[in-house]
Amino acid sequence: MASGQQSLNSLLQWSIENSEVSRDAAAPQPDSQEPRDPGRGLNAEMLAQLLGGPSDADRMRDAMTAIVLPEEQVSLENKLIAWDNLEQLIEQIDNANNIEALGLWPPLLEQLQSPESEHRRMAAWCISTAVQNNVKSQERLLARGGIPSLAKLAYEDPVPAVRKKAISALSSATRNFQSGMDELEGSLPENIWTRKQGLDAADMEAVDQLIQVLRDHSASMA
Repeated sequence: MASGQQSLNSLLQWSIENSEVSRDAAAPQPDSQEPRDPGRGLNAEMLAQLLGGPSDADRMRDAMTAIVLPEEQVSLENKLIAWDNLEQLIEQIDNANNIEALGLWPPLLEQLQSPESEHRRMAAWCISTAVQNNVKSQERLLARGGIPSLAKLAYEDPVPAVRKKAISALSSATRNFQSGMDELEGSLPENIWTRKQGLDAADMEAVDQLIQVLRDHSASMA
């Protein structure tokens, strides 16, 4: 069932339950019975639908729309606000997993190639947030070909802040995800990483060693 339909069903259930509460509000209650809080169980998504406001999915689409529009229409300052909104939204795992259903992976990954460094940095940051401890988003990033793009940023982007976020995204994208780790190892040039598809993604110390190699290489570029 789609998340929007689930929210509507939850909202309907909440409405039914609290209609009953309203009918019974005037009835005397035993001293031991706590009055029920009508707002209990009403989450932000349900409240937005009740009040007619935009859903998280709407806000995610709107943020990406602002990001990809030409700067003649949306200033860089406002694009960065949109990036910040998007990153905060996908901190919630359901929203992160909804990136695929909303068709947002392609434009998000395209921003890794942006000539504007702030777009590359924020795209890597959003990816890092989306895939952290989230195997579904790790799988989508891999399937969409995002790991080689992040790897390239990590070892050759001229901007340190971009390299830092790309490395963070790779760390989140590969931990406990063997297919992603194999892809990362195969994407790194031999002058940075000589082992190929030999690292256990579940071995956190080994993963840390690879990530530290990338950080050390990034520091050497300063």
